[in-house]
Amino acid sequence: MAPTSTPQTPFGRVLTAMVTPFTADGELDIDGAQRLAVHLVDSGNDGLIVNGTTGESPTTSDVEKARLVRAVVEAVGDRAHVVAGAGTNDTRHSLELARAAEDAGANGLLAVTPYYNKPPQEGLYRHFKAIADATDLPVMLYDIPGRSGVPINTETIVRLADHPRIVANKDAKGDLGRASWALARSGLAWYSGDDMLNLPLLSVGAVGFVSVVGHVVAPELRALLEAHLSGDVAKATEIHQTLLPVFTGMFRTQGVITTKAALNLQGLPAGPLRMPLVELSPEETEQLRRDLSAGGVQL
Repeated sequence: MAPTSTPQTPFGRVLTAMVTPFTADGELDIDGAQRLAVHLVDSGNDGLIVNGTTGESPTTSDVEKARLVRAVVEAVGDRAHVVAGAGTNDTRHSLELARAAEDAGANGLLAVTPYYNKPPQEGLYRHFKAIADATDLPVMLYDIPGRSGVPINTETIVRLADHPRIVANKDAKGDLGRASWALARSGLAWYSGDDMLNLPLLSVGAVGFVSVVGHVVAPELRALLEAHLSGDVAKATEIHQTLLPVFTGMFRTQGVITTKAALNLQGLPAGPLRMPLVELSPEETEQLRRDLSAGGVQL
């Protein structure tokens, strides 16, 4: 059994979009994935996203995706929500991934906006509805127009919120005004998908985070959240400001690249990247060290 869900926090509050560890020869590292999952939950995460962009989903096979879900559920499924990425820009393929994730034991699905082919809003609506109809799992939408090329408009989010299994949205739109309106009108559980905006989104009604920096500062994110929930705005702001170098450093380039570099620096499972992603240069690695140290991360 996964941790208790509520309508307000269907997937918990602090979730990390987990990298997919690979062995030195580039194969899926199941043991490493399980050890990393346990570490992340021990650090304060009550949910993990697997097979998302940070998990290098564009370069893992469907078989690998199912194996990864099964392994992470086996490792932490009684302690954390395991949410599987199932979104692609091909609706039929997305339905196959959704059903495979359900079969592998996932507690929920993350469905990103179809990318590159730029469907209209009606296409987005039908796509997400089809994914939600495909299984009995709760669904978190993922709105990230900077990657997908198309935003999920507020009106479309409100329509989708009528579906009983579409219960949340991961917001990486970077627009607090639109977030405020969509959150208020849809009633969906709102999760920050942009670490720099974690605290601002809490202030307009978000319930938690789907984080990348949660790989290295999950306890601090938990403390920020708890300070905000308790009404200690000054403390939450102080933590936010302390973490600014971490937010900046982890996104100087593609977040998967810096996250795997940070985990490798800490001796945690990560391994190499799959092309077209490439490792940091020595100079970039040293800059990452400086950024993380400035934010209080021990390396």
